[in-house]
Amino acid sequence: MEGEANGTLHTSCGSSEPPYAEELLQSLDLAERFLFATLTLMALIAILVFIEEAVYIYKKIPSSKRSIIIWINAAAPVISTTSCIGMWIPRSAMFTDFTAGIFFAIVIHKFLMMMIKECGGQRVLLRRFENGHFTISTGPCCCCCLCLPRVPITRKTLFWLKLSTFQFAVFRPVLVFLSIVLWTNDNYTLYNLSPKGPALWISCLVGALTLFALWGVGIMFRKVRILLKCKNIIPKFALYQFIVILNHLQITIINMLATQKIIPCAPPLSSTVRGSYIAHQLLIMEMFLITVISRVFYRRKYHDLEPPECVAEEPGDKKQTPKIILNGAVVEDGLPKV
Repeated sequence: MEGEANGTLHTSCGSSEPPYAEELLQSLDLAERFLFATLTLMALIAILVFIEEAVYIYKKIPSSKRSIIIWINAAAPVISTTSCIGMWIPRSAMFTDFTAGIFFAIVIHKFLMMMIKECGGQRVLLRRFENGHFTISTGPCCCCCLCLPRVPITRKTLFWLKLSTFQFAVFRPVLVFLSIVLWTNDNYTLYNLSPKGPALWISCLVGALTLFALWGVGIMFRKVRILLKCKNIIPKFALYQFIVILNHLQITIINMLATQKIIPCAPPLSSTVRGSYIAHQLLIMEMFLITVISRVFYRRKYHDLEPPECVAEEPGDKKQTPKIILNGAVVEDGLPKV
């Protein structure tokens, strides 16, 4: 920064290439090294907390929900770990961000499936809301479109909701693969958001797919939030939303500020690289807190919901004689059983 005051510009301020890890570590002073050690320790603690939680879930939670809950709980520790790697090795930032993005795309789909599982599964959910409707005028896509009709809850609409999140889990890795292929040919630059470059259009497509996936989760949450209140679905959804905001919106804002040079360069980091560097440090702290808080709501055993009152009889099921308990005696067809 002294070079700028004297009218000269450090070479790293005009370069978009991140420094090597050795160069970065040599430029750190004592306070920055202490910060690095603290953030690394937080990332390690987040991993240990997740491992302990995963062991508990594996032992205590039914197998039908076990893998889904472990996937969801792994989101914050994985993002914290990839951010820690990106902080230590700035040249790996693009790949660590891609890894975190792919993993969280899968987690979005898993969260929708968790809400369906907590309702008893798809078949029980359809019975429970047999005459219900989905409100599609919800965020982030259609929160202002109050005139949109309510959609009946059927097997078909449930399929479209699952497809809205599944498409993101499929296309996100495809777009990452395309980005890496273009990067190897020097056609893709992460911080080059000019209309002539592919990075802007790939980012816009990823944003559209993300909004569509979040819309499906929002529609389902709006319907089941009262039913699953006993399972703490509201704080679970809030934690999931925090990860979405911090991992996508926060990074986007910081990268925009860095691209416009609002975040100044600090040799050996250019403005854009320093923006990514700051974002990774923030994510490590934020994901550590989310990991600890998630443990409070996920590391416990919840009771299953009561079955629906009116359950349609499946074809082929044996008919049972209705039974009524009257004064301690079982009555079948109006006659007391001896």
